Amino acid sequence: MKRSYSKYSAKDNLIWLMLRPWIFIPRVLYILLTFIFLFLRILFQGNSKNKNVQKNLSKYLFDVITDLGPCFIKLGQALSTRPDLVRQDWLTELTNLQDNLPAFDHKIALKIIEEELGSPANELFEEFPDSPIASASLGQVYKAKINNSYLAVKVQRPNLYFLIRRDVVILRFLGTFLSPFLPLNIGVGIGEIIDEFGKALFDEIDYQKEAENALRFANLFKENPNIFIPKLEKQFSSKRIITTSWIDGVKLRDRALLEENNLIPSSFIKTCVISGLQQLFEFGYFHADPHPGNMFALKGGNVDCGNLAYVDFGMMDTITNSDRLTLIKAIVHIINEEYYLLAKDFQKLGFLTKEQDLQKLVEPLKEVLGGSFGAEVGNFNLKNVTDKFSKLMYSYPFRVPSRFALIIRAVVSQEGLALRLDPEFKILKIAYPYIAKKLLTDNSEEILDILLEVVFDKKGQIQVEKVESLLNILFRDSENINSDLIPVANAGLKLFVSKKGSDVRKNLLLSLIKDEKLEFTDAKKLLALIRDTFSPLNIAKSAVQNIISTV
Repeated sequence: MKRSYSKYSAKDNLIWLMLRPWIFIPRVLYILLTFIFLFLRILFQGNSKNKNVQKNLSKYLFDVITDLGPCFIKLGQALSTRPDLVRQDWLTELTNLQDNLPAFDHKIALKIIEEELGSPANELFEEFPDSPIASASLGQVYKAKINNSYLAVKVQRPNLYFLIRRDVVILRFLGTFLSPFLPLNIGVGIGEIIDEFGKALFDEIDYQKEAENALRFANLFKENPNIFIPKLEKQFSSKRIITTSWIDGVKLRDRALLEENNLIPSSFIKTCVISGLQQLFEFGYFHADPHPGNMFALKGGNVDCGNLAYVDFGMMDTITNSDRLTLIKAIVHIINEEYYLLAKDFQKLGFLTKEQDLQKLVEPLKEVLGGSFGAEVGNFNLKNVTDKFSKLMYSYPFRVPSRFALIIRAVVSQEGLALRLDPEFKILKIAYPYIAKKLLTDNSEEILDILLEVVFDKKGQIQVEKVESLLNILFRDSENINSDLIPVANAGLKLFVSKKGSDVRKNLLLSLIKDEKLEFTDAKKLLALIRDTFSPLNIAKSAVQNIISTV
């Protein structure tokens, strides 16, 4: 029997559940009582120094989350990626939420396979195991064999649509009802944020949708030798079954596990973060659930960039072109410490209302983000900024637009994953050079407009110090000089002589005129900066390094 799932609708789902009070009322009471008992136990035992007490408490936390079902497991998975938020002994237990949950009955899985694919598993595959190799929130995975190749066969948990539909309604109801009493200040949109979560979950339980996502994601990274996407096996996939090629890799769970397999943790951090930035700032389409259970380190690659495999493409999302460009501008404004323009970016993105007096936010933003790329960049991570922003949001009318819920979840999860592999990891050390390189090498009209804003002020004069800041960000360490110098030099030269570069050439000429006289001071500073950065010695080093890296 083939299943068809309706699209997420907060109103329709609420009506559906309210017409079934025998389901709604007991479930709400059960959830509330469960969390009350959990809160009381954490209150009385959370600070205990006894290891056995903490071990039992972490196991209790795991059991509570798994007992509450898929919606709560998804929330727990997000916590499991944050070693800076959760005690290490609790974190170890919560990591099991990623792919080590209790499996459902194997006979039920076999029945679902036959219903969905039309034949028993032992007829479809040369080998099919008696138990799953992994079990996650929405399904369990079997390692099957056909034509001497191994496949990952993911079978959806039974009754999943009903469970998610019921609990998303209840989460929305409780979240909206309790939000005025919680120590949160995310604006008026908590219901909208849960709606985004609900839409993503409804999409995630449609494995045909996941198959489409996997194909789209693979196409985006087809030219990237460091990113691997498993091949979809359409003939063994349906709405509740998805089959792909098997991934032989090591999960990005902890540093020791990678080192045991002679893999370099830092190389996978860079590949992971750069691929995440590409998804947000280049493709506008991103993996919204990048926890360690969905990412594998593969053999090969190099010291700088390891080979990485993504799996599980159920929770994906898009970012509009307008939001994507505004986020790039916002990062540039943080780099240049232009806090009024940064406030305007927040306003455009919907974090601030159109009526907000932006001038009043300049000093608070400077306090939160000031020096984030200066002397304090080594101490910067999203957790620090989040803590500061939490305080800021009580005094100023910041709100989180619902469309950013999954973006924030993805970025925070990715940083958390990196912190598991390297507790000293700082995301800006990779993010800032990435944005700088994109501005200097991407010759699209949109990025060119942003670059012109950096190079020239409103009067058309050269902002040498900002160009210097941009180059310093990209080339301040030898690794970046070796890998990026020639590409940036080539892109800059091509832009300058191209048709697109007419605005650059025109602005450079106009910048030489001050008070109706020719003024070469800024031009000389710019030429000196370019000469020092792209000196023959540096170019030679870059060429040699590029040759070595390709051998």
